[in-house]
Amino acid sequence: MNALLPRPSILTIEPYVGGESKIPGVNRIIKLSSNEGAFGPPPSAQEAIIAAAREAHRYPDGGATKLREAIGARFGLDPARIVCGNGSDELIAYLILAYGGEGTELVMPAHGFVMYDLTGRYAGCRVIKVPERNLMADVDAMLAAVGPRTKLVCLVNPNNPTGALLPRSEVQRLRAGLRDDILLILDAAYAEYVTDPDYDPGNALVDASGNTVMTRTFSKIYGLGGLRLGWAYMPPQVADVLARIRGPFNVNSAAMAAGIAAVSEPGWIERSVAHNEEWRGKLSEGLRALGIKVWPSACNFILADFGDAERAKAADASLRARGIIVRAVGGYALPTCLRITIGTAEECTLVQEGLAAFVQNGG
Repeated sequence: MNALLPRPSILTIEPYVGGESKIPGVNRIIKLSSNEGAFGPPPSAQEAIIAAAREAHRYPDGGATKLREAIGARFGLDPARIVCGNGSDELIAYLILAYGGEGTELVMPAHGFVMYDLTGRYAGCRVIKVPERNLMADVDAMLAAVGPRTKLVCLVNPNNPTGALLPRSEVQRLRAGLRDDILLILDAAYAEYVTDPDYDPGNALVDASGNTVMTRTFSKIYGLGGLRLGWAYMPPQVADVLARIRGPFNVNSAAMAAGIAAVSEPGWIERSVAHNEEWRGKLSEGLRALGIKVWPSACNFILADFGDAERAKAADASLRARGIIVRAVGGYALPTCLRITIGTAEECTLVQEGLAAFVQNGG
């Protein structure tokens, strides 16, 4: 018998499974399973990656100084309160490990991003998943779930995988109802896609309190998922904590160079948002015309609800037969649904045609 064992909570974790990218025997794959940007990386970011290769033998700037300055200039934030990471997942993990741990609790919506649950258990927290209302985070229920051991509340807004956007007033009410010793992590991975003028990704709440952190990513609209680059905006005292525990070179040189270029690419956000608005609307309307329910989304994906788990599996298989990979979300307790990334115009059209054929064939 092996006497070497990890902490018991580690063995309750199922390894994270990312979106698929291959189908055996299929040459042309249309990958719409990971919410990657429809247009790939900005041209200037691609050039920056190539240029960075010439200096790949040098260690990167451990403080990501120029990247933080570029992010601060782009979003009107103090660079001293920005911390960069190997994807926003890394920063979320640092926050949970720093402020959670054995004997503490982490509260999250039932259909929130799975990494909160995985990292929470890794840290030894008791993770409390709070039921939602019509696939929307229920602030009253979340506040009711908070107990004396609660140290962390995680909320992705807009939400992955449902696409739901919680109004600013509700996010503010959530923060106001939490104790001062509870850290609220606002994950705004899809912030750039939101067009609601009342939306605040978290800037204002971070500025107004000493116990709120906003996390962001370059993996979605900036198309840099393969380089793993994220950032967070936080109170100075939280930034000091992360400076003590993060790896000394946790962001590589190519990622930093690409990030600096991406945030300065003229018209990139505007073009990407306009495309996303157009094709998210067209695809949603097309699927509803087929009798498929589509939940409201503020992100670069839609959540198609087939009403039955077996029908969702059959629809997924039908799309895969055409080389189209979407995301089954049974792991998020949504077995009747498929999450479909908004790709190019051609890709969205092929998805609609594929599901139309599925319905016409009795699916």
